[in-house]
Amino acid sequence: MVIDPQLYIVPTPIGNMGDITIRAIETLKNSDLILAEDTRHAKKLLSEYKISTKVNSYHLNNEHKKVNDYIELMSSGQKISLITDAGTPCISDPGFLLIREAIKKEIIITCLPGPTALIPALVLSGLPSENFIFEGFLPRKKGRKTKLLELAQNTRTTIIYESPYRVVKTLTEFLEYFGEDRQITLSREISKIYEETFRGSVVEAVKYFSNKKIKGEFVICIDKKK
Repeated sequence: MVIDPQLYIVPTPIGNMGDITIRAIETLKNSDLILAEDTRHAKKLLSEYKISTKVNSYHLNNEHKKVNDYIELMSSGQKISLITDAGTPCISDPGFLLIREAIKKEIIITCLPGPTALIPALVLSGLPSENFIFEGFLPRKKGRKTKLLELAQNTRTTIIYESPYRVVKTLTEFLEYFGEDRQITLSREISKIYEETFRGSVVEAVKYFSNKKIKGEFVICIDKKK
């Protein structure tokens, strides 16, 4: 006998609303409850696809308080879908704690395939993609220098996320740790109208973005050490 999952991890569009899958729409419609990183953002998506399922807030600041409540709901037979503002939950977004606790309680989980920013950015980079590492966001303070020193010696393509507010600072640090000539790409606004991918050396990237009004989250791909 096949038993349906109680927890569905549902990727949502990272830009273009049309990037959601038919299965994701049906899953959200058929759930008893949707957990969303930002309910206001989620309701725009749900309205677009006429999804009337109840939505609760679930984010980094409340997940420890709420996780047991949702585990109990799923244990009693309710189906819950987890979404984030964009892309796949758990990829630099909330979700790990809920999934870990669900596994402990032997709750059946499934993760739908769908949008995430790192793979399109890697493909667009033109850098070697047979081996790569994904680091998410770099540490803000503690451990940052150690991580940059480690990545400078990496022999695989490295992928990181960065905010528009810190990208120039991060690129300037790359000059010190990776050198001027290391090849790098920066992709932003993936699947949106103003999608852009910059390709060039670290020093060229610093010059380009230092004189540019910056918007949108970045996916940075760094070439391996030669």
